[in-house]
Amino acid sequence: MTAQRRNKIGIWIASILGGLILILAFAAMFISARWKPILTEKIKEGVYNGSHHLYNIDFKSINLNVITGSLALRDVTLTPDTSVFDSLKALKLAPAHTFELKLKKLQITRVSLLTAYFKKRIDVNEILLDKPSINMIFNKVPKKTDTAKVEKTLYEQISKSLKSIQIHSVKIVDADFDYVNKSGPKKTKNSIKHLDINVKDFLLDSLSGNDTTRFYYTKDISFKLAGYKSITKDKMYSMKVDTISGSAATKKITVKGLKLIPLYPELAFARKYKVQKDRYNLSFNKIEFNGVDFIGLNTEQKIYAKSLKIGPGIVEVFMSRESPPPPGFDKGKNFPHMALKRLNIPIIIDTVSLRDVDLKYSEYNPASKKIGAVDFKSLSGNILNVTNDSLRLTKNHHAVADFNSLLMGSGKLNVKIDFNLADNNGAFTYSGSLGKFDFRNLNSLSKNLGLIEIESGNVQQVSFKANGNLRSASGSMSMLYSNLKVKLLSDNIDGEGIKKKGLLSFLANTILVKDENPKKGEAPRTATMTNTRINSASFFNLMWKTIFVGIKDIVGVGIVPEKDPVKQQKVVAKKVREQKRADRREARKAKNQKN
Repeated sequence: MTAQRRNKIGIWIASILGGLILILAFAAMFISARWKPILTEKIKEGVYNGSHHLYNIDFKSINLNVITGSLALRDVTLTPDTSVFDSLKALKLAPAHTFELKLKKLQITRVSLLTAYFKKRIDVNEILLDKPSINMIFNKVPKKTDTAKVEKTLYEQISKSLKSIQIHSVKIVDADFDYVNKSGPKKTKNSIKHLDINVKDFLLDSLSGNDTTRFYYTKDISFKLAGYKSITKDKMYSMKVDTISGSAATKKITVKGLKLIPLYPELAFARKYKVQKDRYNLSFNKIEFNGVDFIGLNTEQKIYAKSLKIGPGIVEVFMSRESPPPPGFDKGKNFPHMALKRLNIPIIIDTVSLRDVDLKYSEYNPASKKIGAVDFKSLSGNILNVTNDSLRLTKNHHAVADFNSLLMGSGKLNVKIDFNLADNNGAFTYSGSLGKFDFRNLNSLSKNLGLIEIESGNVQQVSFKANGNLRSASGSMSMLYSNLKVKLLSDNIDGEGIKKKGLLSFLANTILVKDENPKKGEAPRTATMTNTRINSASFFNLMWKTIFVGIKDIVGVGIVPEKDPVKQQKVVAKKVREQKRADRREARKAKNQKN
């Protein structure tokens, strides 16, 4: 075959192929133009009928490429019909959640149109929603108890026109998401931005409804939120989260890099309020829920998880005694088990685990003008049966905590707490033990808050147990120690500095304070302890102050009557006010002399 003849054949083949491509292109354009109104009608009709007339979808335009099997909807809105929702609610058929959706473009790729038309099977490779605005609205709806009439399944509703619907992937990218709760007396709204949601392998056919490996007909629904930042409504904290992610398939929700950061230093924060206010500084590397019931969370707003793991992390709580307690407020409401009972959402968590959490509680004492602190390093342990669910409580109404920590970073401390979750008076019991410990490690606490400096003292062993409730706690304890010596200090309200009370310190060490337990040739001393809580005292304040009563008794100062804490608060507050007035007078006098 000559070269000239081969060229003619090539030109002829190219011409045929070019002609076929043009024919296919014109045919695709013709079919696309003809199908646009049909698809528009079918999409709107399908959403309307498929949702029992609850939802309406609207869009500005539709672009169809028959060759690639792609479809794009622009300026899309999906809205629920409130009148239909109310009708379904009256029939006890309404869903707990409804959705509102707005987005610029909805992209569908690789739709097999011929398979859909001839075989009645819809097969979609991917649906992409880029930067949508989504409102998820929760309504408390009644559930139908009469099961005599079985409602049609989702597949039965489409089976007359379609044999199956399969969507391999649905991606929602960079969504603005609002969760609106209308179940309470007041509507509440929580907003997050930059949310990604992935739906894997949605399949609706005659068998998928009974496939236990699927979650709402899907193999998985997962989400991820990255780089969340916000300022709290009171403008006192910033909140940051590195990532929040979850998966229905793995039944996990994981929070990484959670931080609640105060916007003011400790005393500046406290002085923003006229009454005492706790200041929190929180940082958690990881918080993980395992075994989450996503269906119960969606339909009933009920939190069930097999475990909640927290840590490593840092928890710092600060309070200033410079201001008076809030009038009429009782911190008993915030006892852990009482706060759990007040939550509006049912919670069941089989095990809450803390791992390597550093806990620090500090107070500013206006009498010493210093901050005293107690540290619990590497706090680890479990709390079993954390719940406020009424049915669960009939089976087991006790939450049991068992923690280990290092007191002030050195003394091995174990504490067990048994919370009675059903008792309206906040009943609980606790017990614990402390190993070898140098008393001087407590000077940060005892000097600045108790105006007592510990010069020496070694603990060999401490054990305690007590019963408590909202108003008081009582129990018994033992403490073995040696070489205890203390120094009594004066207050610093006048600003002249803390001073040693030499004579009183001498009398305390020689007459009152017993420097060891047991004394040579004697049996170890034990103590009974009773403490009444004032309204401004917290749960942990009640626990440690009850123990402190026992310690005082064993070391020999239990006979010294303790000052009434309420009266003492008033005396300190009065002295602080007088000192502030004196400071202002001195400042005015200095200013006048300068002028």
